[in-house]
Amino acid sequence: MTTTLDRTTPGDLAAELPVRLSLTPKTILAGQLDGAWWPHSRELEAELPPLIAALSQLWGRVTRVTVNPTRWPVIPHTVAVDGHTLHVGWFTEQDPDKLILLSYTVGRRDLLVIPPETPPAAAARLMTAAVITGRLLTAGALAANEAVIGHGIRDTQRREADWESEGGACMSPYGSPMGPTAHPRPANGRR
Repeated sequence: MTTTLDRTTPGDLAAELPVRLSLTPKTILAGQLDGAWWPHSRELEAELPPLIAALSQLWGRVTRVTVNPTRWPVIPHTVAVDGHTLHVGWFTEQDPDKLILLSYTVGRRDLLVIPPETPPAAAARLMTAAVITGRLLTAGALAANEAVIGHGIRDTQRREADWESEGGACMSPYGSPMGPTAHPRPANGRR
């Protein structure tokens, strides 16, 4: 018997996978967020280098990042990114669903952070909602809205599955599917 072991760590995978990022278009209507980021894991040391490399092309060198520690199990003080050091800080007062980036050339940018375990459909909705120009919802409000929407979608899917498992037929008050014979016949025997 042959066994193949995958010795790839989540950090190694994050460096190989594309950055899942959506950014607001350049307009004069500023909103609460400058975009959304959907990391592949909760390892900041592995996830930040590809993100910062992608953003550096658009915003110049990002020098600092801040997060809320409730979403990240390990927060390194510094991360090496393309030959320079990125300083990472954390604040418990910061919105847990937001990443703040600081750059000398652009200033401050705020990104909605979509949890890595988010289903693709929900992540797509969040990435789209975060980049609407002039949107005044915070990262936390968008995440809360998605939780409500996602719960409603799951309820609808469950109800549809129940419907299909019952054969899509209406149930009689007696618990059996209503077919042509489930209706009472008139006294004269005709329908």
